[in-house]
Amino acid sequence: MFSWVSKDARRRKEPELFRTVSDGLKQLYATKLLPLEEYYRFHDFHSPALEPADWENKPMVLLVGQYSTGKTTFIRHLIEQDFPGMRIGPEPTTDSFIAVMGGETEGVVPGNALVVDPRRPFRKLNSFGNAFLNRFMCAQLPNPVLDSISIIDTPGILSGEKQRISRGYDFAAVLEWFAERVDRIILLFDAHKLDISDEFSEVIKALKNHEDKIRVVLNKADQIETQQLMRVYGALMWSLGKIINTPEVVRVYIGSFWSQPLLIPENRKLFEAEEQDLFKDIQSLPRNAALRKLNDLIKRARLAKVHAYIISSLKKEMPNVFGKESRKKELVNNLGEIYLKIEREHQISPGDFPNLRKMQELLLSQDFSKFQLLKPKLLDAVDDMLANDIARLMVMVRQEESQMPTQAVKGGAFEGTMNGPFGHGYGEGAGEGIDDIEWVVGKDKPSYDEIFYTLSPVNGKITGASAKKEMVKSKLPNTVLGKIWKLADVDKDGFLDDEEFALANHLIKVKLEGHELPAELPPPSCAPLQTQT
Repeated sequence: MFSWVSKDARRRKEPELFRTVSDGLKQLYATKLLPLEEYYRFHDFHSPALEPADWENKPMVLLVGQYSTGKTTFIRHLIEQDFPGMRIGPEPTTDSFIAVMGGETEGVVPGNALVVDPRRPFRKLNSFGNAFLNRFMCAQLPNPVLDSISIIDTPGILSGEKQRISRGYDFAAVLEWFAERVDRIILLFDAHKLDISDEFSEVIKALKNHEDKIRVVLNKADQIETQQLMRVYGALMWSLGKIINTPEVVRVYIGSFWSQPLLIPENRKLFEAEEQDLFKDIQSLPRNAALRKLNDLIKRARLAKVHAYIISSLKKEMPNVFGKESRKKELVNNLGEIYLKIEREHQISPGDFPNLRKMQELLLSQDFSKFQLLKPKLLDAVDDMLANDIARLMVMVRQEESQMPTQAVKGGAFEGTMNGPFGHGYGEGAGEGIDDIEWVVGKDKPSYDEIFYTLSPVNGKITGASAKKEMVKSKLPNTVLGKIWKLADVDKDGFLDDEEFALANHLIKVKLEGHELPAELPPPSCAPLQTQT
């Protein structure tokens, strides 16, 4: 094809091709990956084509759990506000998928209207039919938390006899669709009645290949004693280990995620620390959204390449005229051998192949005569995207992060523990006595002085060697003791006076109690030393 621009000139212009990471992702998908997907009917086997809104939407959090595990209450706790369509109770109350999203006015958008809105990332859900769309809605409301993220509430997963009642749509397939597009998947369990039903087990298996997005919340942990909580936690880890089938341990957050008083408050500090860790994880989503979309595009491209090899291999093995149906069945039955052949020929990792049994089921309903042979040009375009374009986008991601202000989820429950005396760890560890007028070390100084004067100070100071003999009795590693020495030796003269020695012992106590050492001393801790002249 004739071009007014030389190849060298086009190559020089390439770095200016994408204005933003989002723009780059959209262009790469539309021009390089989508043609491969359409040519080899990828969307009939795996995931529908991605829409522009998929690249532009806010980070999404998907909540999954059995009924009465506190999914809707968890959302209410995060945004500190009721949302349209919200129902809370011990029975299965949420019978719909509810996308809780930010908006200028409060209201509900039904599922059928949602899937025709090009601004929303839900258009491809239309394929699940009216049985699903009648159980899907968007609850929009003005809320600072929802300015940064959207939250997907799901129907409670059934147990016992209830799970045998058909929902009218493929529940696991819908969750799998959401799992591909969300930034975080939170599985909620009730510590008071821990159970993993058959349907829940099936759902967790459907989330395979998205383990990096999964976090587990053991909710309502304030309802049981510490000893029982340890047993429940162990049982949960054992059950999840059998289902998820990964050597890595899933991160489990323990707590009581609602705004009511704790029933058994003895684990309050644990719950506060766990809640803070979970909040930090959720708050990081806007900052990491572009990187997550980039990662998902890479995963999709690798799967699309493998799919192309599978379809072209099947087409190559099919006869031209007679015996097509019998050959088709034979090829489907021997799909595992075809996987191994492709793996050897193209040096592909076994983990990149789609599930064998699921692929066999889908192939049985396909017309192999419509399959295409290998087209190297399409595969080369995807290889070029993975080798060159993605690397350029990675650089742009870091540049955008450095140029933009710190992105984090704000408002709602995230504000309550950020600053002030109810911030996590306030007034504890190295921050003890932060609001006191008196020096926090002063109350224990007499006992430290007794030790100090047994070390034969000269001119009111002890040497580093003398201090070391006493400090190593704490059994802390030298790396930690070295940091304590640097903090305590305020005047940097290589000796410790009585106040510096008392400070060193106070920091040792802080570390032995399980707190982290500060990078530098808080002013109240060293105030008496600063006043010395």
